[in-house]
Amino acid sequence: MFTIDFNDHTNKVHDDWYKQIESLLTFAKDQENITEDAELSVTFVDKDEIQAINRDYRDKDKVTDVISFAFEEDETVFEGMDMPRVLGDIIICTDVAQEQALQYNHSFERELGFLALHGFLHLLGYDHMNETDEQQMFQRQDDILNAYGLSRDV
Repeated sequence: MFTIDFNDHTNKVHDDWYKQIESLLTFAKDQENITEDAELSVTFVDKDEIQAINRDYRDKDKVTDVISFAFEEDETVFEGMDMPRVLGDIIICTDVAQEQALQYNHSFERELGFLALHGFLHLLGYDHMNETDEQQMFQRQDDILNAYGLSRDV
């Protein structure tokens, strides 16, 4: 079972956004060979809220597009327990997603999928702190998005 808890702090999210992200992240979960039960949350926020989160938790006082908080820092705490794998939280700024879709000249759906998948891969331990890791993460994103049908020209 794969559970995604959605939260809308903007009161602007459409039902099809939930369906798209759930479908894409379920696809990504399979692509990453995660076979055990898992859960995560996806929260949609505005620019003020994501800036506050970025400032308070990452010491970066600026607006960003997506932030993720991985829960699996110490998996040994849960070994032997019959619980789903709790991956963490993904926070997406819908205002920035809309701006970036225009900036990059692709659909909002593609940008939303990209941001959700980017956050998901961070929850799985991917990162882009150095050039090698960045190339690996961004290649994985592109591979999954293209296989799912959300290529850059969508």
